[in-house]
Parts: sequence; structure tokens; C-alpha cells
Amino acid sequence: MLSSTLLDDWGLAPFNAEQRRDMLELLDDRYGQRSTIVTSQMPVDSWHELIGDPTLADAILDRLVHNAYRINLKGESMRKRAKKLMTLGTSD
Repeated sequence: MLSSTLLDDWGLAPFNAEQRRDMLELLDDRYGQRSTIVTSQMPVDSWHELIGDPTLADAILDRLVHNAYRINLKGESMRKRAKKLMTLGTSD
């Protein structure tokens, strides 16, 4: 069975050397075989800098964004909306 991988909150901190190598290996193994889903609050334009090493960043992003579907969401955070709804639903 082929499975998807979810990379949630991509880019919260810069990558170190070991993380760059691991990410390249993970994405290289999955490329063309399995889906990888990425969620991030960081703009895609800043991912290269976040990964760090320019050569590894090129390789990682090539495998990640080639043949990718990109969905940009706009609006208020769902967590904030849920909190507001819960607050409205409570009574004193």
C-alpha cells in the first residue's frame, strides 16, 4: 500500500545539516512514488533560505515542488474561528 506523508508546519525553524540530508533522502525516496503533503505559514519564496545550503535546497525543493499542486489559503486561522464559536456558545 502506498501512503502519503504530511509535513505539518514546514519551516518553523531553519534546517541544520542533518535535517537537510534527511529531508533530501525522504523526498528522493518518495519522488514519483508517493504523495507528500506540506502545510506551512512560511511563504514558498522563503523556503530556499530556510533550508540553508543552496545546493541541497535546490535539490530538496526540486523534488518537493515539481509536479506539485499548490493551494494558497487566505483568511482567519481556523483555530481562532473555532475559539470564537466556542466562546459564543458558552453562557454565564
